[in-house]
Amino acid sequence: MDMMFCYGCGKQLHKTAQTCPGCGAIQQGTVALAAASVGTGEEAPQNWYIGPLKKYVTFSGRARRKEFWYFTLFSTLISIGLLIIGWMLNVESALNSLYNLAVFLPTVAVGVRRLHDTGRSGWWYLLPIVNLIFWAQDGDSGPNKYGDDPKSV
Repeated sequence: MDMMFCYGCGKQLHKTAQTCPGCGAIQQGTVALAAASVGTGEEAPQNWYIGPLKKYVTFSGRARRKEFWYFTLFSTLISIGLLIIGWMLNVESALNSLYNLAVFLPTVAVGVRRLHDTGRSGWWYLLPIVNLIFWAQDGDSGPNKYGDDPKSV
């Protein structure tokens, strides 16, 4: 059967589907993707941060190293900025705590999807030291049991 996994949420769908009925993500390799990506700046770093926020609690599928590390970088910079602003406004860590609470689930979700890209279960997320090694590794080339290769555009 001609089936593939959605590039947005990891849901299984037919190979000819241009968009996912579950999350609405445009599928790679379709004419719709080529038309939609012209001039959108999909490779812009801010899109690698916003992407995981759009997939708020999507634990299925795979995430490239670039998506994971850009999200981590931007999240860390925002957190530091909020700490400084909180210190200047004398509200201590209230702003930073609210931000960290808001991005907790997307942070875990993108970490789990990153582990999926390396062919590992999301349960490895519970071992933080080991994860640094796994998150830095290149993902599996081609499809694995968690979905198609996100690099294959």
